[in-house]
Amino acid sequence: MFTGIVEERGEVCDLVRLQDSAQVTIRGPLVTGDVRPGDSIAVNGCCLTVIAVGADGEFTADVMAESLSRTTLGSARPGDAVNLERSVPVDGRLGGHIVQGHVDGSGRVLSRQSTARWDLVEIGLPVELARYVAEKGSIAVDGVSLTVVGVRDGADPAFTVALIPTTLKLTTLGLRTPGDDVNLEVDVLAKYLSRLVPEGVRA
Repeated sequence: MFTGIVEERGEVCDLVRLQDSAQVTIRGPLVTGDVRPGDSIAVNGCCLTVIAVGADGEFTADVMAESLSRTTLGSARPGDAVNLERSVPVDGRLGGHIVQGHVDGSGRVLSRQSTARWDLVEIGLPVELARYVAEKGSIAVDGVSLTVVGVRDGADPAFTVALIPTTLKLTTLGLRTPGDDVNLEVDVLAKYLSRLVPEGVRA
């Protein structure tokens, strides 16, 4: 489990395509400080299992076909910046919200408004995910825990988030521009609730 509090902005070193998967090598000196093969690291919000750790702050992980097709890792290239977070220890602080590292789909940055202190970003998302996004609710964008500022429903759903200076400085969201794709993980509680309460049912 993760919390959506990015620890480090790493860099893709290599992505080797295999028949039905890939192996990605990423440089992240902070997160590799105590990591071992078998540990989990969220890369742009996608939970990957470490299979090897290098001497220069690098780690390698397998990326299955499902992750390649559902996340932006499928288009990753050497030099790309990525958000990194180690799995949270049992006694750790839940600084963001419960994030599983199971990306539900990709969204696209539609617009960005910058001010002296913060940015307001609008992100389009698949229609099938829109029902899980609520104003003042939580969502993970490229693995970053964010609070939804506003929601637009309809045939082209979207939501807006406000990015504070710390988020702009320490994560890849400070680099995203309109047209860029991002990984989305909706609130797991909303997903379970939708399974228990049929769509359209009201209390």
